[in-house]
Amino acid sequence: MNNTTRIKKNYQLIKFQKLVIVSVLIGFLSAFLGISLKKITEYYEEIFFYQASLNPIYIILFPVFGLSVIYFLREYLFRKKENKGIKEIFESTNSKSKNLPNYKIPSHFINGLLTVVFGGSTGIEVSTVVASATIGSVAQRKQNVFRQYKTELICAGVAAGVTALFSSPIAGILFAIEVISRKVTRAFLISNLIAVAIAFGLVSLLDEKPLFAVSIETWHLRAIPYFILLGILAGINSVYLTRCVLLFKSQFSKIKIHYYKILIGSLILSISLFFFPQLYGEGYHAIKGIFVHSNDVTLSFSLGLTFIGIILLKPIVTSATLASGGDGGVFAPSLFIGAFLGLLVALLLNTYLKANVIPVNFMVIGMAAVLSASIHAPFTAIFLVCGLTNDYTLFLPILVACLISKYTAKMIYPFTVYSYSASLSK
Repeated sequence: MNNTTRIKKNYQLIKFQKLVIVSVLIGFLSAFLGISLKKITEYYEEIFFYQASLNPIYIILFPVFGLSVIYFLREYLFRKKENKGIKEIFESTNSKSKNLPNYKIPSHFINGLLTVVFGGSTGIEVSTVVASATIGSVAQRKQNVFRQYKTELICAGVAAGVTALFSSPIAGILFAIEVISRKVTRAFLISNLIAVAIAFGLVSLLDEKPLFAVSIETWHLRAIPYFILLGILAGINSVYLTRCVLLFKSQFSKIKIHYYKILIGSLILSISLFFFPQLYGEGYHAIKGIFVHSNDVTLSFSLGLTFIGIILLKPIVTSATLASGGDGGVFAPSLFIGAFLGLLVALLLNTYLKANVIPVNFMVIGMAAVLSASIHAPFTAIFLVCGLTNDYTLFLPILVACLISKYTAKMIYPFTVYSYSASLSK
């Protein structure tokens, strides 16, 4: 009896040690992938966007070229297998037989990079998430002892990838819980905590700066009704984004010749980018620009129309990008819409109601609120945006706006882009 107990304890110890080692590897590889994709994308997006701003002909050429290259890579390098985004992760975690194949790592890395660099109006976040999830999936298939930890190790890759992108280990773990796993086991905690610790360690070692250098000011209790208003508007805008993506994918799926999809999607992109260059790529360059000047902006009729046009067009160009073959998701578009929505609301309140609210605060809260409603993950959104700005001053108003935006969105439309896809795959 003692020998049997000792053997079981030794087996559990060995299994634990192996789980720790594989979690370290997943964390490092996923973080390295995420940081590499972020750095390369930022570098080339800046170069290509600068060229497009100098010569408008590139605004026409870049989208059709980028989407065409992605199409040919999919046809001839990746054997006609489409990238389905986070739906692929749900299909893998909900099935014992389905796994994320190895080619998903280079496929999402390359396609995500090409989509954003050539003007596709989305972000690299979902590309990173699926590629890093595949790292976890590959790891769990290497030894039989890990077969029972399939979801946990996939989530470890996802959490590490999100940590690397947004410098927020808490956001990484919360995204894995709120969106992917929806349950927490002992193995989940061990593998995910280790993976995000390694990922955050690598981010710190490389001295990665916050994406947005923002000076957050204090906030006042009298602004809470306005935060609630912003939360409601964020929820409505997130539903508009979700419905746009689903509608475009549904309509484009009826087009049998793929190159027609590319031409239509590129046309929508080029026209939109010509009038609103802020929509180019993930749009972080535009967010940084309005952060710098937000306190000096005076609302005019033309500026108000510009902001409204950007907010209304962003879901359309994002949907056209994804439906015509681009690789990405709704992370970056949600942050983009939220920043412009928050600034517009603040300017309207200050101009017409003399509310004297702080525009920068409304931009940050708007980013979190739209993201919360778009993915139905308020706590992920809170820590992700606080990680992006490296400031937790607005934690309480962000929490209020995120919860209100999520439940406003759910009341109007119960699905996100991710949960709608997951419901179809069941």
